Amino acid sequence: MSTLSGLGVFLAALAVFATAAVPAASAPADRPAPRIPHTTVLDGDRLHRTKARLERGDPRLRRAVGKLTARADRWLDQGPWTVVDKPRPAPSGDPHDYLSQAPYWWPSKSPAPDNPWGCPYVQRDGERNPEVDSGTDRQDVEKTFDSAYDLSLAWYYTGERRYAEKAGQVLRTWFLAPATRMNPHLNHAQFIPCKYEGRAIGIIDFSQSYTGVLDAIALLETGAPGWTGGDRTAMARWNSDFLDWLVTSDFGGQEAAATNNHGTFYDMQLAGLAHATGDRDLARRTVLAAGSRRIAPQIAADGSQPQELTRTRSWHYSTFDLVAYTRLAAIGRHVGVDLWRYRGPDGQSLFKAVDYLLPAATGAAAWPHPELAFHRYAATDIVHAAADAGDARARRAVPALEEPPGGDLWALRPAAEQLDSITG
Repeated sequence: MSTLSGLGVFLAALAVFATAAVPAASAPADRPAPRIPHTTVLDGDRLHRTKARLERGDPRLRRAVGKLTARADRWLDQGPWTVVDKPRPAPSGDPHDYLSQAPYWWPSKSPAPDNPWGCPYVQRDGERNPEVDSGTDRQDVEKTFDSAYDLSLAWYYTGERRYAEKAGQVLRTWFLAPATRMNPHLNHAQFIPCKYEGRAIGIIDFSQSYTGVLDAIALLETGAPGWTGGDRTAMARWNSDFLDWLVTSDFGGQEAAATNNHGTFYDMQLAGLAHATGDRDLARRTVLAAGSRRIAPQIAADGSQPQELTRTRSWHYSTFDLVAYTRLAAIGRHVGVDLWRYRGPDGQSLFKAVDYLLPAATGAAAWPHPELAFHRYAATDIVHAAADAGDARARRAVPALEEPPGGDLWALRPAAEQLDSITG
């Protein structure tokens, strides 16, 4: 070996030793080196790359983070919320049991001493009874889910510990602290006074957005200050218990059998919880089955969703169902299933379902079905999802989409959210 080549080997070895011996100095001492989050719906690798682009000064991402932190800032002086502070407990008598009231059911009589609820209750589809917002946990659980998600994302992208600490406080109060925790079941969701103490369809109170909590937890577990190993273990146990209830309870069985958006959201929640708790096989089987079990019977050959079109808010429910489908497809990506590529016997597919909405989503045509309150932006996230999955028509439509209230955050959290809530 020549003297020159020997020197090169020595210097290379010295460089390797120095790299191994000296801790990385790229992050401040109070911030751990970034890790790829083990998310359930969101793509952790994509988030990691986005964070790196942000740290390099990408101006578009910096503007998006400004919108995200504005949302997160509003949560800092709110909450935390708990199931135990409602004015009356669930029919079980246990204040730790979650309680919500059926939103579209109304009293048919004026309350009286011998009939304080004004029973019997009658259904008025799409018209939300304002009394469901008082006396139950419905609004508080939405605030818990939304704040945990916004705050965790804000911490992940900015590293500001106040966001992580608030997210941890919110999650510990609702799910973990003995004095304030929720029992891991939904036996009293969407009860109807004088009629039902709880209903299977109340599971959608959680299924429509609880997977966001699973992703929030995954973000915190990349090294958030204040989120401890004990928190992680306790949250994993709560999720396992909730998954067990979802699979074994009569209510869970009824919701699994639903043939409209309730069934789609049940599958999405089931697959999400299975993935988050390590049951990859259950997650994979659930996504695989969704093609023939959900898409084929629920989506018509032209891409319409006939059951959702019968609703008084057909646009809302058509986009709402596709939130569940696109999120389920995102979970499938983690377990090796491409739900976007499924084709039913008559050509049914998620691409067709999204394309059916494009004329109204872009403002090119009016929505030709009943809708009490049309919001064009309700389709924005699902069109983004289809575009990312390879739909050329959706990709061309993206520039014409309406920005949702609070800004289009797709670049930071590329997973469809329910953007036009009728529950709050």
